[in-house]
Amino acid sequence: MVTRRWHASQSRARHRRTDLIAHQPASPHEAGWCSSPNSLIALFAPVSQFKTTMDTKTLIRADELRSMIGSGQPLVVIDTRAPEEYAAGHIPGAVNMREIFSFLSTSTSEGLEEMAGMFAKLLGEAGLGGDECAVIYEDAMNTGFGQSCRGYFLLKYLGYDNVSILHGGLMAWTKDGGELSMDVPTPMPKTFPLMVRPEMLLTTPQMLDSLEHPEVVKLDVRDKVEWLAESSSPYGVDFAPRKGRIPDAVLVEWYSLMDKNGEVPMFKSAEEIRDIVSKVGITPETPVNIYCFKGARASNTFVALAEAGIKDTKIYFASWNEWSRDPMLPIEEGAPDPMRPAIFGA
Repeated sequence: MVTRRWHASQSRARHRRTDLIAHQPASPHEAGWCSSPNSLIALFAPVSQFKTTMDTKTLIRADELRSMIGSGQPLVVIDTRAPEEYAAGHIPGAVNMREIFSFLSTSTSEGLEEMAGMFAKLLGEAGLGGDECAVIYEDAMNTGFGQSCRGYFLLKYLGYDNVSILHGGLMAWTKDGGELSMDVPTPMPKTFPLMVRPEMLLTTPQMLDSLEHPEVVKLDVRDKVEWLAESSSPYGVDFAPRKGRIPDAVLVEWYSLMDKNGEVPMFKSAEEIRDIVSKVGITPETPVNIYCFKGARASNTFVALAEAGIKDTKIYFASWNEWSRDPMLPIEEGAPDPMRPAIFGA
């Protein structure tokens, strides 16, 4: 019933609603918006048309990256950290692309076209043309809100399979003796082979429709204060207009799937991850819709679940940033039912 009312309200109010993008509050991490390219819809093609690279590992070690750099193979290393952090020292040859973390997406057709066009331009300028392996890193896996994994998910969504994540981030690189550079490379621009996979990413109507399908687990991976409706976002208590949860969601706080006992935080073993998520009703066969605030922590969990053999997963990429801004969309406010499954990180 809620779904039908929301769809009807969208139809009635479409002519008088202001575009969500125009009302995004300024984020301390937010980059500028780009103009939407024309005719990107023609690039939304089925997965069967994509060239895949079956032997590309999702997670690579620091020594593996060093070998890749030394081999001279076509390679683009992408640093997702803030520009000032990049300037202070980065993996030699890495390009800086903060937009991977900072860009706030919407799930409207216009918003998705804009996102695809902007990243196709940035990734092409970084030297990705189809033959190169992309390796994405952040500072540490548990401090950057999953930004390297957000980059991995974005490239996969944009149709680029030859992409890996530096497991453990820059912390793993320096711990392994990797050198840092302050030199800024000048990549040879390429044409990025954009071929969007729409089935990987949920729009708001699709997330809303899933509320009528109890067999689909709605997985909230935000921080505890957001789950408890004490804060609206990582950017501030009242950054978003509403606090709460998507109805019937369960929580696995994103930190929970990482081992922080060692010097370099990394994902827990596949067996440990399966055991943790089983407590909220997720098995390798369970369809899972993941959300956070803007798709970064959700991407971190997406990677962790895939490494554990749980692959029927989709991300509601616009997440709470979009959902909370539409008063017609249902939310659960206040403290959650104490019987609702919830796993908190240490």
